[in-house]
Amino acid sequence: MKNILRHRSNLIVYPLLLVVAFIGLLPYYWMVSCSFKLNENMFAYPLQWFPDPINWLAYPAAWKAQDFTRYFVNSAFVAIAITLGNLLLASLAGYSLAKFQYKGRNILFLLILSTMMLPLEVTMVPLFLIIKQFDWANTYEGLIVPFFVDGFGVFLMRQYLLSIPKDLLEAARMDGASEFRIYAQIVMPLCKPALAALGVFTFREAWDMYIWPLIIVTKDSLKTVPLGISLFMSNFGVAWDQLMAIAAIGTLPMLLLFFFLQRSFIQGIAITGLKE
Repeated sequence: MKNILRHRSNLIVYPLLLVVAFIGLLPYYWMVSCSFKLNENMFAYPLQWFPDPINWLAYPAAWKAQDFTRYFVNSAFVAIAITLGNLLLASLAGYSLAKFQYKGRNILFLLILSTMMLPLEVTMVPLFLIIKQFDWANTYEGLIVPFFVDGFGVFLMRQYLLSIPKDLLEAARMDGASEFRIYAQIVMPLCKPALAALGVFTFREAWDMYIWPLIIVTKDSLKTVPLGISLFMSNFGVAWDQLMAIAAIGTLPMLLLFFFLQRSFIQGIAITGLKE
């Protein structure tokens, strides 16, 4: 009886998941499809779901329109630096909040959580004034340091670290291991799923960041991919085929990162919700 009910539930769940997957992938397919269309066929009616004729020139033309090689290098450097900073600092903060007892720990955690309620638009002006005082405008420091750690990363790591038994850490301390050695050789290997989840979230946010680089950067040599796309539109008009080509290329690093880390990413998201 249970097998029959499970089979019937699968008949409902799997088609529903296929519909949701189709809806989620449809915008990406449309972007890639448009990148191979001729510009005059972009808004043709009825809609062309498959480009006819296929335009193979949009990708090389878009790449040569501006210095997108430099923009991709800048985006990669900024995103990797922010991701590594969050993985290190958020894991250290989460380890402290989850495994140590000290006065004011819960209040500190609530203060960290409260930062998640403030969008960048609220803190943008004071953050810019601080960066200006450090003379970090038009520098990689100005792009990276303000986002080196955030409240979400601390929350995610703290929730995952609560699932690690304290007896394991106590046994290591009884064997004479220092706290740093426990953190580096015991805690971090056990946190790979949470680190993968945090890495994917942080890299995506850093890679797609637009408002802050727009404010802090004026030099063309420091511009990132989102800024390059916006300049591409303003300088060359809206060549939709080339714009979609650059947008499609810009999504590849995120897709590859999730492809290689998807198992750990899903495991980390699942486990972090088990503890309060």
